[in-house]
Amino acid sequence: MFASVLVDTRKRSRAVIGTALLGWAMFLGGTAQPARAAECPGNPNALGTSRTLVVDPTEHPRIGTMQYRETLPLADHEVVLTFDDGPLPKYSNQVLAILASQCIKATFFTIGSQARANPEGVRKLAAAGHTIGTHTQTHPLTMNKMPIERARQEIDDGIASTLAALNGDRSKLAPFFRIPGLMRAEGVENYLASRGIQTWSADFPADDWRHISPQRVYDLAIQRIEAHHKGILLLHDIQPRTVAALPRILNELKARGYRIVHVVPATPDRPATPTEPQQWFMHPPSETIAVSRWPRIPNFVYTARKTLPAPVFSALDWRDAEALDHAQRARIGQPHQALWPQPHVAQGNPVSTLAVPAASVFRIPEGESLTLLATRSHANHGVAQAATATARQAKGARRTAHLPPGASRGKARPAPQHAEQSDRSAGAVRLASLKKRAPRAEATAIPKRVPD
Repeated sequence: MFASVLVDTRKRSRAVIGTALLGWAMFLGGTAQPARAAECPGNPNALGTSRTLVVDPTEHPRIGTMQYRETLPLADHEVVLTFDDGPLPKYSNQVLAILASQCIKATFFTIGSQARANPEGVRKLAAAGHTIGTHTQTHPLTMNKMPIERARQEIDDGIASTLAALNGDRSKLAPFFRIPGLMRAEGVENYLASRGIQTWSADFPADDWRHISPQRVYDLAIQRIEAHHKGILLLHDIQPRTVAALPRILNELKARGYRIVHVVPATPDRPATPTEPQQWFMHPPSETIAVSRWPRIPNFVYTARKTLPAPVFSALDWRDAEALDHAQRARIGQPHQALWPQPHVAQGNPVSTLAVPAASVFRIPEGESLTLLATRSHANHGVAQAATATARQAKGARRTAHLPPGASRGKARPAPQHAEQSDRSAGAVRLASLKKRAPRAEATAIPKRVPD
């Protein structure tokens, strides 16, 4: 009997443990994996909304990498759809119908004047479960330049008009705001943050406000989503080209494995989705890169400072007379003794100078000038004759060296005695010529006499 009781107890324990493990596995699977898209009536292949992201506007007041450092904490291949400038019934209703056919939830930033003119369109957004933000009252494109008082008025009036369209139900209006034209200004952003409103930019637009074709809107949307693999897409629900391109964009996102995320604000009954700081970056840093930045250097306050005294006249260059004169005219008080050594001008020995030469030193008499230029001594004349004879003999030797071999050996070569006689005759001729030239040279060397 004891054995049967023991077996029964073991079976019950195993059943309890198995049930607990199954429940824990289901819990872990539900948190680790993203929720499947809700079943869409009439469209089993709908893109759907994969999950709902709850954010706290006060913790992350500015998002969108087109202008800010942070963006929504999305996983890879997750996209958030946003639409601006509505509601405009002609096109906004078509956008709502397209999103409903795919069971997609998006975020709409309405204009206050549009909400006043079409309050039913704002209520349709709330009834469909979309998130409703604001986009000023009149959509001015000068929020970055207008006075802060007027910017505040635009923001407050847009919120009031949208609330009036929602019959004053603040639970249906999210504290999300997008500046028209993304014309950011620090004063506007600070005012929104002081009111607990989150400023939305975007991660990539589709340029559907420009005059381009629906095909171009589709191409830009897909290309830019593929470039980032996740992020916030900026569209407009008042453009016909957006209505034409939106079905193709959603089908292509479905084909490429993208998922749609619905963003809602945190409330006391709905806490924010737990996230890590690095998830709010488009490209989170890896484990090897620090997330935090270097702290700012504090402003140190010094209780005491050592300062040098003001320079005195004695420390200045004594040659700067203009500075000294200016200081004296300014009636500067008696200077203090400087702490650094005083400069001393080295006094060198006086340099001895020669007397200026008289003009008569450089004066040359007229009679002596010709003598200096033309006088030639007999010794010099003889040396010149010898040099001339030597040059002629060398010239004759060079000519003989250039004669052909036959000429040097044959009949052309004179006999030694004839050569000796020719040399003597040549010497006599040269001597005669020199004798003829000597009187001319001697006459030239005679200085001119100036008549008394």
